[in-house]
Amino acid sequence: MIKLIEKQPILSLLLFVIVMLGFTIDAIPVSIMEARNFISAREMLTDDNWILTTMNGEARYQKPPLPTWITAIFGSIFGIKSVLALRWPTLLFLASIGISTYLLSKKLDLSKSHSLINGFIVITSFYVIGITIEAPWDIYTHGFMLMALLQLFQLFHKAKTPILHSLLFVVFLAGSVLSKGPVSLYVLFLPFVIAYGIAFKFRGGTLHFLKLISLLIFGIVLGGWWYLHVRVADPETFTAIAERETSNWSSYNVRPFYYYWSFFIQSGLWTIPALISLLYPYLKSRVSNLKAYRFSFFWTIIAVILLSIIPEKKSRYLMPVLIPLAINIGFYIDYLIREFKNLKSKKETIPVYFQFGLIATIALLFWAIYFFSSQILTGLLLVRFIITALVLLIIGIFIFKNLKEKHIKNVFYLIIAFMVSIGLFGLPISKTHVQDNHKPVSQLKSQNLKIIGLGYSDDLSLYSLDYIAPEVIYNYGDKIPTITATEGYILPKEKKFCLLTNKVNPEDIEALSSLYKIEFLETYDLNFSDKDSRSYKSRLVNRLYKLTLR
Repeated sequence: MIKLIEKQPILSLLLFVIVMLGFTIDAIPVSIMEARNFISAREMLTDDNWILTTMNGEARYQKPPLPTWITAIFGSIFGIKSVLALRWPTLLFLASIGISTYLLSKKLDLSKSHSLINGFIVITSFYVIGITIEAPWDIYTHGFMLMALLQLFQLFHKAKTPILHSLLFVVFLAGSVLSKGPVSLYVLFLPFVIAYGIAFKFRGGTLHFLKLISLLIFGIVLGGWWYLHVRVADPETFTAIAERETSNWSSYNVRPFYYYWSFFIQSGLWTIPALISLLYPYLKSRVSNLKAYRFSFFWTIIAVILLSIIPEKKSRYLMPVLIPLAINIGFYIDYLIREFKNLKSKKETIPVYFQFGLIATIALLFWAIYFFSSQILTGLLLVRFIITALVLLIIGIFIFKNLKEKHIKNVFYLIIAFMVSIGLFGLPISKTHVQDNHKPVSQLKSQNLKIIGLGYSDDLSLYSLDYIAPEVIYNYGDKIPTITATEGYILPKEKKFCLLTNKVNPEDIEALSSLYKIEFLETYDLNFSDKDSRSYKSRLVNRLYKLTLR
């Protein structure tokens, strides 16, 4: 099986992502960032807002539109209500990151087997997978940038600017800028260039670098046309949003400089190999290609330093660091595959046994979840749980067997099989039981896109009071116009309507009650977890009122 996988590396990486998540990822609830993207994609299709993008009918220029365009296209083909269909583009970009990592590793003169290992490591890293849901724009911008860097590496190495590589570099760079602005230029492109200069030294004369700078500027300008268009078409709104976003860099989520120092933990199940791979004095004499290792090492470290300089810090900003880190980890895994049978020092063998033995133990004990869980599995879910437990039991046994025999390559691919099993069989089990409090807002929709008045014969329009979470708007399936109390109420013309609100402000209710008869109808809750759970989000709870003009 391993030989077959290595024979078709690109197809193997693509199929791995599709099999692992392509049919089950809709089991995970829609996140707040995803909901914003999905809403904008829906309004592109319903309102034809492809350039001046909107969310809930209001201008949303915080993010460029390319990821939303791609999402909208998939939604138009497979259904805008299908979460699975809307998530497929991000999965394809996840696969593209694995494939680009493999191809870049090959350009680094690593073996085909070693390069494929790097590809698998990056697409099984915790936050690389997680970012596809938590912040879908990020996977696009970094995916496009990695494609551009693959072309740039060849332009650097050849010290020439062939038309094909130059064109692809410009197009992919523009795609990155049109996905999330200059973010990837700073955190992926800049450290890549610096690390290349350290590890390989730049080749070519002044004319060559002037050409490269011209290509860079051309790519940025091509990707920045949308910003210029919006700036001209809607200058007031664009300026207000730009000022707010810029101020966040220095005043929002401000963390200390060392906040990212534990970045290797974000690689998830590769945490220990990641830490060891960063021990440069230890690994530099053990790697198969010192220049390539030095390149991935400095690319990783410089990216972390550049991120640390910015006052605003979030865990998800570390995702692009995991790309060069995966190549770095690959050097350590390759070393173990070649030399583990010959290692005598416990200092070298104990971390390996602990790392892979822990994963094997988790696989073996997966069945224990059933006895410690308060949820009762029945029917198809019980069958799925039994299949998952049996598959993981077999994988765990074989991991231990191959660890004992010191066949690290087999162990590595068994861990890849572990990830496939968790995604394909285990992921839907996470959504086994819907709490009694769960009541989706989508129940409010009728076929004519109006509110059914819960026991009333008349259809009522729906409005929101102040803030409604994006997940709620997406779940509802249409825009929910907002009544804001900022500068007095702009009230609907209807004599009767429904009002959805997240937080009941007594002053607002008192002001409205002087004009309307207010009747509480229902509470809607998008949470799947119990109210006492730490994962329970109050912003997903909304109350519905019926207002009748006095």
